[in-house]
Amino acid sequence: MSAALDKIVPVDKLDVASRRVLVRLDLDLPRTRDGAIADDAKLRAALPTLRVLIEHQARVVIAGHLGRSRMPGDAPSLAAVGERLAELLVTDIMLPDECVGDGARKVVHDLRDGRVALLENLRGHPGEEENDDGFAAQLERLCDAYVNEAFACSHRAWASVDALPRRVSPRAAGLWMLKELRALGALVTPARPFVAVVGGESIIEKTALLEALLPKVDALLLGGGVAATVLAAMGRDLGRTPIERERFAMARGLIERAQTRRIPLLVPTDVRVAHSPEARESAVTTVDGVAPGQVALDLGPATVAQYRDRLLGAKTILWHGPMGPWENSAFSEGTLGVARAIAEAAAHSVTVGASTAQAVERAGLAGRFAHLSTGGAASLEYIQGKKLPGVEALRT
Repeated sequence: MSAALDKIVPVDKLDVASRRVLVRLDLDLPRTRDGAIADDAKLRAALPTLRVLIEHQARVVIAGHLGRSRMPGDAPSLAAVGERLAELLVTDIMLPDECVGDGARKVVHDLRDGRVALLENLRGHPGEEENDDGFAAQLERLCDAYVNEAFACSHRAWASVDALPRRVSPRAAGLWMLKELRALGALVTPARPFVAVVGGESIIEKTALLEALLPKVDALLLGGGVAATVLAAMGRDLGRTPIERERFAMARGLIERAQTRRIPLLVPTDVRVAHSPEARESAVTTVDGVAPGQVALDLGPATVAQYRDRLLGAKTILWHGPMGPWENSAFSEGTLGVARAIAEAAAHSVTVGASTAQAVERAGLAGRFAHLSTGGAASLEYIQGKKLPGVEALRT
């Protein structure tokens, strides 16, 4: 067992027959304006764990949160989530009108072996985000065992993620969480060369990751708004391309540290430009040829070729953030070109971030990546070497 999984029990090793097993899931799903579930990827990732428990006749009690409200009257109901999960599991799911209290206790008490209940939104109780031990004690009364299958929430010291599992034994990690830990653990101690590709709209959101990666990687490849700000900090004029000028000092520091460490820091040499992200056609120019009214929106073909050469020589690859607004076909070739190169590389390749994973899936290349992480901020913190409360609470 790797160090990442040291003293963590896998869910399929638990004796769960006729026992109430509280499963913490990540239920904070994207929704449409009318409240319908827009993307059920997180639910589908949890299905193997739930099926293991159901097949072994556990009494499954699912808990999770949705939305940002911390007040009972404002927190959205999990009814739509429960309906979708019932469809995926092909089973009925009981939903009390609260996450703790008499109603929840009655529903859980009435559960039969192999059946499922879904507690109402944990975010409706202030004790959840306060990591309140009293709230954790109320949840403890609803279970005989605990499983964390919410890796994306495990960087939070919340009651259902931290205080509760410390009170419950046995406790275990879900199958998807185990996969996340194995895949991301390989980035903490990577096979070399280790190449990271970092894109997305904002360098502000990537600052901590870039700083953490620089001492670890053998090359750092930039795209999207991250690359635009670094190029501007180098003195390039990119026309009307959005630039985070308040981050110039950070960008210049990154450049200097890469030079000092002799780590290749690759930025675009050519870009696809247009007058707006909504344009249906693009033109290719060098980074020095962006006109005053143009916006740089994607990598140019020469840059894609340069990045591809670097990626094909890698043994470990992390990709976080697309190279531009790839949903528009006029600016998709940079992101898709990077996806194809990574898929072709003989490397342990991991993506972090929903947009990056969606691009890989759209390209039909998901099966050629080692892992498409759904962990978001938790994944990024784990890669940086930080201890996650939800993971540490599982260790026996």
